Amino acid sequence: MTYQPLEVGGVDDYPVKVGSMLLTLVDPHRGFERAYNRWYERDHYYGGCMVGPHLFAGSRWVATRPLKDLRWAGGPDGAEPVAEPADAGSYVGIYWVEKGRHKEHFDDWARPQVAALYGAGRGFAERTHVHTVLFDHLGASYRDDDPVPVDLALDHGYDGIVALWLDARGGRTAAELLADLDRDHLPGLLKGSALEIASSWAPSPGEEEVRTKQPMPLGSAPGGAGRLVQLFFCHGDVRETLPALRAYSDAVEAAGLADARLAAPFFRTHPGTDRYVDEIW
Repeated sequence: MTYQPLEVGGVDDYPVKVGSMLLTLVDPHRGFERAYNRWYERDHYYGGCMVGPHLFAGSRWVATRPLKDLRWAGGPDGAEPVAEPADAGSYVGIYWVEKGRHKEHFDDWARPQVAALYGAGRGFAERTHVHTVLFDHLGASYRDDDPVPVDLALDHGYDGIVALWLDARGGRTAAELLADLDRDHLPGLLKGSALEIASSWAPSPGEEEVRTKQPMPLGSAPGGAGRLVQLFFCHGDVRETLPALRAYSDAVEAAGLADARLAAPFFRTHPGTDRYVDEIW
């Protein structure tokens, strides 16, 4: 029998689905940029992530100095920032884990694997984690009727992403905030724009627990039940998408729905090269 996928909302509904994400925003220490880039992409990207069970896609992205200058951040006074200062975090690694396999990958494999790698001298001390968190997938909104599914987004070859951290107001959960955005704000943002996918995520259960068994501090806190992280994928120059995204985040705040905590654009890295390592400061 030939497999025939269902079609749901313009996206063929095949069985392999992303369920959770590792997002790790990191700065190499000054003077170690090239060494960090090579260690990460030639060893840790594979040995610490890609060879693990049920992790089926990964990608790396970089913020040059000019891109960092285009970030915006906010939130209520006294709240812990996502990045401190707002331009912290030069590289972000993003990984998809198959739906329903979160524990098998992260708890059963990834945490023991990282400890084993560091124990074998395969760590890299000259870096600082700005924000490293596990997230659960809440949904994806698309510009096109026949889009690239979010499950393929990391392999598709997008030129840039923008990561937007939102904190819901009024006691809303991330899922409740997303429902408001899907209804009133995301369709207008995506229609006719260079942004093809808006994927939405919330911190995984247990991420707020005190972290005591990692080789180094992992940066700022996950953000709680109201934290919604959106990843926007685009072709072309990611900088050209920022005015519309700024208008979107401003409108979300003006509507009283959420505080935009950080918006950060990134270029895709070029594996096997040292491109951008001398442009991040």
